[in-house]
Amino acid sequence: YAPAVEAARAFLSSTTIRSAAINWKEDVRRWHPNQEWIWAPGGFGVFDPGINALSIATHVLPPMFISSAELDFPENRAAPIAAHIAFRTSNGLPVTMELDWRQTGPQSWDILADTEAGSMVLSGGGSKLAIDGRVVHEEPEAEYPMLYKRFAEIVRAGTSDVDLAPLQHVADAFMLGKRNVVEAFFD
Repeated sequence: YAPAVEAARAFLSSTTIRSAAINWKEDVRRWHPNQEWIWAPGGFGVFDPGINALSIATHVLPPMFISSAELDFPENRAAPIAAHIAFRTSNGLPVTMELDWRQTGPQSWDILADTEAGSMVLSGGGSKLAIDGRVVHEEPEAEYPMLYKRFAEIVRAGTSDVDLAPLQHVADAFMLGKRNVVEAFFD
């Protein structure tokens, strides 16, 4: 529901994608200060924002599956602080994903694609789209207001609208991923 996502989807569906990368890096102390639940078993850790990235990626990219994953768990936490994931599509397209909660300063919420029609960067969590460095779509971030509007529509209509692919990717990463123990994290 981020404003430039549909434009990115249209662009990618009109060309051949050679590779793609998802970089979602933010400061956990800024977005989830003192939220111990997020570090508990089942709390998702870095996949809490990572599932937002996957919601966009599974909407704009071809269907993909995890070919390898490494998850970095602080020695004192039960959920990962970072993840490094490699995906492949059925036709072999490589997609990488880097999640990291240790980034300070500007936050990175980007999906990049190298295509036959140029380099695409969907940034700002889906609010800005650039092709070959030229901004072609930019609007203020409105993901959550649009999402809540959609919730109201489906409640009124008595229907459901569910995309399980992002959650499946998170589950697969936990099941298939190599666990790395990294330095302790204190909020």
